[in-house]
Amino acid sequence: MSEDKRIYIFDTTLRDGEQSPGASMNADEKLTIAKQLAALKVDVIEAGFPVSSDGDFNAVHLIAREIGTATGPTICALARALPKDIEAAAKALEPAKKKRLHTFIATSPIHMEYKLKMTPNEVLKKAQEMVKLARSFVDEVEFSPEDACRSDKEFLYEIITAAIESGATSINIPDTVGYTTPMEFGQLIADIRKNVKNIDQAIISVHCHNDLGLATANSLAAITNGARQVECTINGIGERAGNASLEEIVMILKTRKDLGLTTNIDSKQIIRTSKLVSNVTGIFVQPNKAIVGANAFAHESGIHQDGMLKNQKTYEIMNPEDIGLLSTQIPLGPRSGKHALKSRIEQLGFRDINDKTLDDLYQRFIKLADEKKRVDDRDLVSLTTNTTLKSDMQATFTLLHAQVTCGSSGLPTASVMLQDQRDKTNVLRGAELGTGPVDAICKCIKKLTKSSCTLIEFSVKSVTEGIDSLGEVIIRVKDDDTNAIYSGHAANTDILIASAQAYLNAINRYFEKRESAKINPQRVSSKEASL
Repeated sequence: MSEDKRIYIFDTTLRDGEQSPGASMNADEKLTIAKQLAALKVDVIEAGFPVSSDGDFNAVHLIAREIGTATGPTICALARALPKDIEAAAKALEPAKKKRLHTFIATSPIHMEYKLKMTPNEVLKKAQEMVKLARSFVDEVEFSPEDACRSDKEFLYEIITAAIESGATSINIPDTVGYTTPMEFGQLIADIRKNVKNIDQAIISVHCHNDLGLATANSLAAITNGARQVECTINGIGERAGNASLEEIVMILKTRKDLGLTTNIDSKQIIRTSKLVSNVTGIFVQPNKAIVGANAFAHESGIHQDGMLKNQKTYEIMNPEDIGLLSTQIPLGPRSGKHALKSRIEQLGFRDINDKTLDDLYQRFIKLADEKKRVDDRDLVSLTTNTTLKSDMQATFTLLHAQVTCGSSGLPTASVMLQDQRDKTNVLRGAELGTGPVDAICKCIKKLTKSSCTLIEFSVKSVTEGIDSLGEVIIRVKDDDTNAIYSGHAANTDILIASAQAYLNAINRYFEKRESAKINPQRVSSKEASL
C-alpha cells in the first residue's frame, strides 16, 4: 500500500466520544472497547485525558499496558499545553510500545482573548515550549491549534511551522465548533500544504465536529486535499452533535475506490464495534444512521425489492458482509448445539469468548431460541455483546426476581428480589406501586438499593422484526448528589425484565462510582478538553 494513498484512522471514541452526556465509562469498559478497536485495526487510539482525573489516568495506563503492544495500535493521550498535563499524559502512556502525546492550545482571536487571555506571541511561545517538552517524553507528538477554522491564516501557518520545528510529528486541524463547510475546509488544508514550509515533515490530521451535519463531508474534503489522518469516533458520538463517524469515513473510501485512498481497517468488525460502543455508552444508534443503522440495508419499497431480487447492486452500493452483517448460513434454533453457536459468533467477529462466557451465552441462547424458535445474526450480536459486557461487570446487586401486575384497572405493582453481592446471604425483597409497570419496577429497585438517583431517560427498541423480538432497553439515571449520569443496557424478549435489568445495571454503575475511583468524573470541563 502506497503511503501517500493510506489514510490513518485516529479513533477518539474513548476521549472525545466519552464527552457525550451520560457516556462516561469506567476503566474496564474502556479496556473492552480498546480491545475491539485494536481488532478493528485502527491506527491510533486516543485513550483519554490523564490529567482530568485519577480514573482517566488509570484507564489510559491500563490501555497502554494491555493494548499498546509492538504489533498493536499507537496509544495516544491528550494534554493541554501545560507542563502538568503533559507530564501526566507521558506517565500514563509509559507502558505502551508505540505512544503519542497530543497537546493543544487555542489559536483563534476569540479564544486567545477571552479564554486564554494571552497574546498571539505568548500562545506561539507556549506552543513551542510544550511541544518540545512533549517530545522529550515520546517520539510521536501531535499538535492541535484549537479552533483552527476561525484562526487568522497567517498566524496559523506560523504556529504550525513552529510546532513542527519544535518536534511535532502530526499537525491536527480541528473544526472545533463544527462551523466550516467542505469547500472552505478543503481549501484550508490545501493552503496549509502550500504555505507551511516544513509541512512535509509532519502528517496532517483533521478533527471535525458535526454541529451542522458536515463532519464526514469536511473530513473527506480534507483528505482529498492532502490530509492523511482522520480523527473520528464509533457511531459519530462526541461532544454536542458528535464527531465524524469512523464507519462512514472507512466505508466511503472502501466503496469509492475511484478516490484512490484506503485504510487499514478490518471493516467486517464495524457492526460489532458499533454495537459494543452503543451498549457500553447507553447511546442508541438511530435506525437511519448511515452504515450501522438498523435500516441501512433494509428495502421497503416494492420497486427496490424487485430490483434487489434481480440484482443486489441495483439498490445496494455496499455488501452487508463488508461491515460484519453476515447472511445466516445455518439456521440456529432450540436444538442447535454449543459448537454451532460458537462457530456462528466467531463468523460475526467474536473470537475472544472464553469457556465460562460461552457457557453463559449458550444458556441465554437456548432460552431465547425456545421463545423465538429461530435466532438470527442481529439477535446473536445483541446477545453476545450483552453477555460479554455482563461478564466484565462487577455488580453490587443482581436481579433474582421481578414480577409486575398491571392492567386497565388498578395500579401497576412490581415485586422485586435482589441479591446483594457484598453479602450473598442478604436477599432484598420489596414491592412498589407506580404510574406504569416500568415506573413500579424502577421505584422498587431504587428503594431496595437505597440509591439516590433519578431516572432521566428510558428508551426501548426491538432488535429484529416480529412480535417475539428481543427488546433492547437503555436507561439513564442521574446521581442526585453529583449530577453524574450513568447508563444501563439490557435485552430480553420481555421488555419489563429488560427494563429491570437495565435500571439495575445503571444503579450498579452508580454504586461502582461511589465505592471506587474507577469511573472518570471528567473533572476538567468539556470546553477545556475539546478540540
